[in-house]
Amino acid sequence: MEKGVPLSLTGKTALITGGSRGIGAAAVRMFRQAGARVFFNFRTAEAQAQELETAWGGPEFCRSRKQQLETPSDGTALVRATIEAFGRLDCLVVNHGVWPPHDAPIGSMTDEQWRSTLGINLDSTFGLVRSAVAQMQKQEPQAGVRGHIVLVASTAAQRGEAFHADYAASKGALVSMTKSLSSELAGDGIYCNCVAPGWVNTEMSAAALTHPETSKKVLATIPLGRPARVEEIAGPILFLCTPLAGFVSGEIFNVNGGAVLAG
Repeated sequence: MEKGVPLSLTGKTALITGGSRGIGAAAVRMFRQAGARVFFNFRTAEAQAQELETAWGGPEFCRSRKQQLETPSDGTALVRATIEAFGRLDCLVVNHGVWPPHDAPIGSMTDEQWRSTLGINLDSTFGLVRSAVAQMQKQEPQAGVRGHIVLVASTAAQRGEAFHADYAASKGALVSMTKSLSSELAGDGIYCNCVAPGWVNTEMSAAALTHPETSKKVLATIPLGRPARVEEIAGPILFLCTPLAGFVSGEIFNVNGGAVLAG
């Protein structure tokens, strides 16, 4: 008997947004370990991106691009750069996003904050998905599959988050988008699913998780009693792009230590 269960993406190309840090960097590492060529973007963390690119195969297997994602055209540009680099696109992982760390009551939230959060978290996702689907539909299916799309949402998408209505609304839209895309694209051999993390140890959440009072409140809402490690989110993302998830479409994969049920 062969030992182990293969999670191979050999011969595949993946685009992972926000790939220089946190969940994105963990996903870059895992997808490369699974044999995929990986293209990822970064906004400011150039040194970290270059280090990751070099460590995981260099330009032939792992490339990065400095690219802000705020508009549909930004997303389109990143997909085009991926195709120019590697010739095809098999997996799109939309991991980037912004969570304004300060509380913003809806009665005083500024137009600028609302528009910025929706632009980064939703508008650019539309551009990414639109361009990725157009490319995948051109490609010949392999074992009936043309591509995989994984959108990274949040528990806030499903239960809301007081004082962060902009974030919750943008991530809630990704949940609805996942279901719509699955219904539309499954027949084309394009799988669309969503991973919904809770609290994760990343730079984005560091301020809240290191604050004594805030951290205590956060941990009280997580039945497992701790935030996730980035690898614990990247793993489910990888799984959804493998043949082992071949009958999973339109799923909201909660990875939050049970928090969505108890918080």
